[in-house]
Amino acid sequence: YLLKGPKDRIHRIVFHEITKKAILAALEHPRTIDTKMVDAQQARRVLDRLVGYKLSPLIWTKIRYGLSAGRVQSVAVRLIVEKDREIEAFKAVEFWKLRSLYRKPEFEAELAGKDISSGKQMSEVLSQLEGKEHKVSAIEQKDAISSPPSPFTTSTLQQEASRKLGFSVKQTMVLAQRLYEGNVKNKAFGGGFITYMRTDSVTLSAEALGAIRETIVKEYGEQFALEQPRVFKNKKSAQEAHEAIRPTHLNLLPKDAAEFLEPGELKLYTLIWKRAMACQMAPAKLKRTSVKIGAGDFEFAAEGQVVSFPGYLKLYGGRLQNQEKLLPELSVGQVLPLQKT
Repeated sequence: YLLKGPKDRIHRIVFHEITKKAILAALEHPRTIDTKMVDAQQARRVLDRLVGYKLSPLIWTKIRYGLSAGRVQSVAVRLIVEKDREIEAFKAVEFWKLRSLYRKPEFEAELAGKDISSGKQMSEVLSQLEGKEHKVSAIEQKDAISSPPSPFTTSTLQQEASRKLGFSVKQTMVLAQRLYEGNVKNKAFGGGFITYMRTDSVTLSAEALGAIRETIVKEYGEQFALEQPRVFKNKKSAQEAHEAIRPTHLNLLPKDAAEFLEPGELKLYTLIWKRAMACQMAPAKLKRTSVKIGAGDFEFAAEGQVVSFPGYLKLYGGRLQNQEKLLPELSVGQVLPLQKT
């Protein structure tokens, strides 16, 4: 009946977080039906029927009942299969690495400039190194800046929750759905905890950016905040109907959210909160350091970093701290006591 009536009688409201404020704002600013979005939905519906409706029954008879296939799953499986075939076709080549462990100061370096392709070659190198003095021959330092990662999209949330929390994709999405709906153990909070969790956008609303800065200044100090918001660019293919995934109330610290959430929910909320804050914090200032160590006719090398100002690393270490090691203060000509090779 409504579809046959005048177009101005049909309206759509859009909100990305389940909070009273967001829903009231959506009601105050309804919009007309966007026919392009309707066409896109109908195209997805047709694809589901052409692909999913035909493939799923076939899979039930050929593989196992209950499995499903669709316009997204089928393409993803194809990509995985192709990558797996590449891995199977890879021809392994033997190579050896030699590391030296020093004490006082304690750190590691790796043999540089020589390929070792067999155990016999390794034994020869070790015999030539026996009794040789290890001395720092060169040090190079460069100032560097590390900027924080963008706020979460669906895929990056799934990846980071797996890496940092050990959550499966399904577990992450189930917990995120609860946080979005506010369907948690203690419903006294009265709304959702995060914005919509199915998004490929990395943009944040002006309101959110303001709230993030206020929280950073309050919790960590002015030196960790930005004068102007950091803007992240979406991929060309991104659908910008939603914001990036963020807390709905950015001043709700994880320690305060704990009374409403179960342990798994709290872990995921904490991860989302930290990422949202970190993306608008000052960059970290680093000194990237390369050290060369002479030992007889061989040279060992070590690379690492010194953090001169933590910036966003104070809150969200991410991959940087895991991938790049810290090096001690060293000087050219310094003899290094060898613990083992």
